[in-house]
Amino acid sequence: MLTPMHLHAIPAFVDNYLWTLVDGERAVVVDPGDAAPVQAFLEHEGLRLEAILVTHHHPDHVGGISALLERWPVPVYGPQAELPRIPQLTQTLADGDTVEVLNTQFSVIAVPGHTLGHIAYHAVARGFLLCGDTLFSAGCGRLFEGTPEQMHASLQRLAALPDDTLVYCTHEYTLSNLAFAAAVEPHNGDIQAHLQHVRALRDAGRPSLPTTLRLERTINPFLRAGVPQIRAAADEKAGTALGSEAEVFGVLRRWKDGFRAA
Repeated sequence: MLTPMHLHAIPAFVDNYLWTLVDGERAVVVDPGDAAPVQAFLEHEGLRLEAILVTHHHPDHVGGISALLERWPVPVYGPQAELPRIPQLTQTLADGDTVEVLNTQFSVIAVPGHTLGHIAYHAVARGFLLCGDTLFSAGCGRLFEGTPEQMHASLQRLAALPDDTLVYCTHEYTLSNLAFAAAVEPHNGDIQAHLQHVRALRDAGRPSLPTTLRLERTINPFLRAGVPQIRAAADEKAGTALGSEAEVFGVLRRWKDGFRAA
């Protein structure tokens, strides 16, 4: 029988969330880009750090690891393909591996696109996903290293998980992502309704996350490249009839890169 687990969003930098898994007095932190807020949270709550999970090598996700290890010499799990960029890793992981922390087993999913070695952690029995910068609510990560084909395939793998999967993204980008989603699909009532909901959450100082895959399939244009309205918008933006869903995705991603909400 699974014991209760809580996930806490520790704000960092401008819009990062350093998700911390808590079970009793034990904790695991995900992508600790900054050690100070993590240490403050652990000390305030009387928690003992037991492990660190890493999704990819960007500084805002790994910058606090060394300082945390000075205080808590714990295992550090992360992508094998990015070991040269994350030398603090003590256990490397690849697609299909499993890792257990806090009595919870995670399946490792390779999701190249944002970076080539990016991985996600799916807690199958508990029904949640730690996706780093691959999937955001109503959006997805920029393609710093991978191709549109790679990122589209990665997102499709995540979208195939169960509807009620809770998705813990690592940035508070939801409002800006919804503005873009509304521009792509202006007659989507689910987008408009969720936009109002998220505005209320943010006005109250609350995170817009986690989201669910059920919701994302209705509001996230990057998971909806096969929807006729999305394809039509991408065709118009490209000035030509596009072929594969990956091509549609690529046009959407380039459109979003230059998008500025009115």
